[in-house]
Amino acid sequence: MNYKLIIQYDGTRYDGWQRQGNTENTIQGRIEEVLSRMVQAPVEVQGAGRTDAGVHALGQVASVYLDTDASEDEICQYLNLYLPEDIGVVEVRQAADRFHARLNASGKVYRYRIGIGAYKNVFERKYYYPLGKELDVAGMREAAALLVGEHDFKSFCSNKRMKKSTVRRLRRIDIREKAGEIEITYEGDGFLYNMVRILTGTLIEVGQGKRCPDSMKEILVGRNRKLAGYTAPARGLILAEVKY
Repeated sequence: MNYKLIIQYDGTRYDGWQRQGNTENTIQGRIEEVLSRMVQAPVEVQGAGRTDAGVHALGQVASVYLDTDASEDEICQYLNLYLPEDIGVVEVRQAADRFHARLNASGKVYRYRIGIGAYKNVFERKYYYPLGKELDVAGMREAAALLVGEHDFKSFCSNKRMKKSTVRRLRRIDIREKAGEIEITYEGDGFLYNMVRILTGTLIEVGQGKRCPDSMKEILVGRNRKLAGYTAPARGLILAEVKY
């Protein structure tokens, strides 16, 4: 039977979502290890998004085929019993045979939190970027508006060897001001390697007056990573939701 899992995790101490040959410390690897133990057979979990090392998730989605008589709730309980405390499974539900968490996804929502206050937020330190400086939010919103839509985002991709299309559609970029914090929400049909963090670093530079909002046009047309801003730290980023 095919199952759909909704997963939350604190990515601070992990080497990202995707299982890798050079490390066992991945979210995917930990979940596969527990499920394999449960069904006494190898298990492969398919995630909707391959979050980087240090990136968190509130609504990661995964699909997995399991040969078990356990109910959905029993599978969920087993996972939460044996997974580390910083990985939690919110829901396990049977899915259609052809459901694939990544291939069937129609979009993703990411959020990035930036601390602009002078004080340290001790209890949130792992989940936001403590920039500690005020930003020109109006300028950032003007720049963000130029990034929304379908564009070639090659300038916002860290993968220099990317051979596939770098064209993506950004449906929206919302920038909200809170007490001592700015939260940026990105929704798109898909994202390139480090794309959200580079977009954020570029918008921060606009907010700092280091580049003008209109320069987004040149960055997109130039299709060169060197034209965009820096890559904002992983700890401020969270995969909030996967759309289907």
